[in-house]
Order: sequence, then structure tokens, then C-alpha cells
Amino acid sequence: MSDLIIAPSILSCDFGNLEYEVKRLESGGADWIHIDVMDGHFVPNITIGAPVVKSIRKICNIPLDVHLMIDNPEKYIKDFALAGSDIITFHYEAVKEKTPEVINLIKSYNIKAGISIKPNTPSSEIKSYVNMADLILIMTVEPGFGGQKFIEECIKKAVDIKSYVNKNIIIEADGGINNETAIVCRDFGINALVSGNYILSSNNIEDAIESLRV
Repeated sequence: MSDLIIAPSILSCDFGNLEYEVKRLESGGADWIHIDVMDGHFVPNITIGAPVVKSIRKICNIPLDVHLMIDNPEKYIKDFALAGSDIITFHYEAVKEKTPEVINLIKSYNIKAGISIKPNTPSSEIKSYVNMADLILIMTVEPGFGGQKFIEECIKKAVDIKSYVNKNIIIEADGGINNETAIVCRDFGINALVSGNYILSSNNIEDAIESLRV
């Protein structure tokens, strides 16, 4: 069994049949469900809030990997934690020097805390914080929309991040992930992959998920 975590994103789901979509991802072999939360300010799109996470929690038995692409994430951590998130990842660019406080707030709910960085943010900017976090999410596209092309240069940040950490940590990649770009990610030491379009557009969810592992 691969140690690689596959976290399909519901951003590419049919939201009119969300329960069906989540259950077929789970039964297809997903390790986590990745939930993209966008506010129309930090990124130019609006998606969902904590009530949807709460609804998914009721019908899903695997971890919910919640990615907050929002301004002032500290105002909403409680809502998303109590809704049933297992991991909450916020963007470093949204909080900057408040990063330690936001990490501690997330962990106060006994869940995992993640830091995400955009393509143009150097990994060195989060060097002081990586050992506080449980997960580092490297964006391999500009956050805000699904279906974008993978930016290969971004994934090289994983090398630096691995040199900063002194513990086991999850390094996740998100954006343009398919069976070809997954190979690049694995080669750079990524151990969790977020994929939406590639998995959800497949005729066979199980095969698509497995193709990312091998």
C-alpha cells in the first residue's frame, strides 16, 4: 500500500448531487476529501462555508481536509472546526506574522493545522513556522479556480521545506494534478496530492485515484 495520501477536491463535484459525489470518492479509494473554501476576496471566487462542511461530515467517514482560501481565517476557524474538519489549512499570505497564533488556534480544537503558500511565495517565508504545522500545502496553480495548468517550478519548494523540518510532516500539492504531474510531485517528496478535475472527470474514479499512486 502506498503511503501517498490522495485527497480529491469537491470543487469539481456536481454540487446538486454532493452526497453521491462524496460517497463515490470515498468508495473509490480517496484517503481524504479536500474542501476548498473561497471568499471572493482572498481569491476571486466564492464557494462554500462551514454548514456545507457540517453536512459532508454527516455522510463521510474519511478525514475532511479543509483549505481556507480566505481573508482573516482566524475569524472562522471555530466554525470550521466545530463543523467536523479534521485538518484546517490557511494561507500564510492572509495572516503573515499572525501565523503562530492561527496555528495554535486550530490546534486548540485538537485537529491538524496546515499552512499553504501561493506560487509566488518563496518557501523561505514560512521557514520559521513549518515545524509548528502538521501540513504544508504547496499551491501548484494560482488559487481560486479548478482546472488550471500545473506550474512545475512550484513543486521544487518541497525540497526546501523538507530541509526546514525536524519532524514528520505532510507536504501536499494542489493544482493541475493528474497521473503525469503526480510523478513529478512524488519525485520531489510530496506525500499528499489534491486532485479535482482529473479524478471527477474520469469514467472510473477508482482507477483515476490509483493512477495517482503509481
